[in-house]
Amino acid sequence: MTKFLEQELVEQVLKLPSAPAIVAEIETQLAAERAARLQFYNDITEQEKAEFINGEVIIHSPVMKFHNDISGNVYTMLRTFVTENNLGFIGIEKILVQFSRNDYEPDICYFNAEQAAQFRDDQSLFPVPNLIVEVLSKGTAPRDRGVKFQDYESHSVQEYWIIAPQSRTVEQYLNGPDGFELHLKSTSGDISSPTINGLTLPIAAIFDTQRARALVKQILLDNH
Repeated sequence: MTKFLEQELVEQVLKLPSAPAIVAEIETQLAAERAARLQFYNDITEQEKAEFINGEVIIHSPVMKFHNDISGNVYTMLRTFVTENNLGFIGIEKILVQFSRNDYEPDICYFNAEQAAQFRDDQSLFPVPNLIVEVLSKGTAPRDRGVKFQDYESHSVQEYWIIAPQSRTVEQYLNGPDGFELHLKSTSGDISSPTINGLTLPIAAIFDTQRARALVKQILLDNH
């Protein structure tokens, strides 16, 4: 869908006599944006969660406990499964991933074994992940469903989970020939990932720390 909209916009601009001037102005503004992005890399610290989106530095507010619990549950389950099965690397919150224009710090992201094999211990900037999980909050929801959704889609993120804490709902999008398609939206049952081979999680465990811990123990038992 994003690629279709981009092509449509290009065609509209090309129909205008002022197309060269529009392109020149866009390039001028993008050049200034690239300079601001380099400054962002120099200024960002480990003490804050920040993203660079369409030329703007976004500083995130502290999260509520429920948001933190959900992120922790998903991270713990995914990291245990991925680590025990040598499937790659799971990052949480402070992993800064570089897209062609923007830089994000997803709540959780997964890199497959081939990507993870290239990572260094002192690495601070990371490539586009294979799977991204965002836990919605009032402040982040418009970006998670808007610019991030479009950017993740157009940069071939294979799988995107959007978790809504208030409704205890998980949405799973898979990237296909036509972009992201909603594969699952549910408050119950299981979620299985085609991106992380063999992974199936009970949705209830995402919102229940005790169930998440039980699943982690089961994963460890299954692998030892």
